[in-house]
Amino acid sequence: MNGRAPRVLVSCGEASGDLYAAALADALKAIDPATGILGLGGPRLRAAGADLVGDYEGMAVTGLTEALPVIRRAWRLRAALCDAARTRRPDVLVAVDSPDFNFRLLRPMRDLGVPIVYYVSPQLWAWRAGRLDTIRRYVDLMLVIFPFERAIYERAGVPVEFVGHPLVELARPARPREAVLAAAGFDPARPVLALLPGSRPNEVRRLLPAMVGSVARVGARVPGLQVLVARAPGLNDALFAPLAAPVAGAAVHVLDRAADDVLAAADAVVTASGTATVQAALHGTPMVIVYRLSPLTYRLARSLVRVRTYGMVNLVAGRRVVPELIQHDVTPDRIAAEVVPLLVDRARADAMRRELAGVRAALGAPGASRRAAEAVRRVIDARRAGRPSEPH
Repeated sequence: MNGRAPRVLVSCGEASGDLYAAALADALKAIDPATGILGLGGPRLRAAGADLVGDYEGMAVTGLTEALPVIRRAWRLRAALCDAARTRRPDVLVAVDSPDFNFRLLRPMRDLGVPIVYYVSPQLWAWRAGRLDTIRRYVDLMLVIFPFERAIYERAGVPVEFVGHPLVELARPARPREAVLAAAGFDPARPVLALLPGSRPNEVRRLLPAMVGSVARVGARVPGLQVLVARAPGLNDALFAPLAAPVAGAAVHVLDRAADDVLAAADAVVTASGTATVQAALHGTPMVIVYRLSPLTYRLARSLVRVRTYGMVNLVAGRRVVPELIQHDVTPDRIAAEVVPLLVDRARADAMRRELAGVRAALGAPGASRRAAEAVRRVIDARRAGRPSEPH
């Protein structure tokens, strides 16, 4: 066993996890080009050379009731991963985020003798803190990407390393602002608003109509408004039907797979809560965060959530530095009321940019994927040497 190349089983269930997993795969291969990567992922992990036993497409949803339709497929994918672990004997499982999917993998992987590294912590600090017991029982090493998370696991006696946020190195526009705007037929001297409605179909379905509805209201107060919409991969055309009709007072252009280009080109952004808020912070783009669930999920979640803010940018800052519109407040009028000052009041926008610079600094230095890969290799090497692995 010690003579063969390392073999890493990866499980990620959504677009952001696919991005992080692909960067991790690249970093593992940079350490040892012979490293084999297999598991569950998406187009980025496949492009990084992984042998996928399943694709997460259609699995990524937000909320409790929203997850019900995908349960059967989730069980099939977990069974495929367990079969791969039995037949191909990986040296480690790296579970990337997606706790609702990955937590049900932990016990069978432990039963198969596969060490477990969990990369990107579940939001224990926000809700469902009881999941910490599951992590303590099954996870050999937790790799966290936000600085405040390390203390949670240290107090619980869980081996943990803060590796920093992988987006610090990954959130880079592919094209200069001028090129992005020229391709859209936009004037670089006129204001640009970005819309990021999310990467999951149910997010887009609930958020995009209100976002689009706000554009005419913003355009009425911001002459010459131009709007860039970032469309995440794997989303059906029907989800973007609200953009089919012309929007009064603004020119609108949709870019596929180009969130970083859109954020770098924009003067302000309305974004779904989640990874995109961190991307916006890294670009220093003033933002308004919107978040909406099904009515039933929201009622259930309100009784469980233990934080006063939802946006990751505000959580990292430790206070509300960007506005959040939640559930019933996600309306065209409320969105416009928050966006217009960011486009017309330079002092207000600059003040938010200074706050976002502080968030950016807290996310760690570049190199998170390399540090995560080195931690995974230590777990592999410790297993092969027959000794416990220790975090750095």
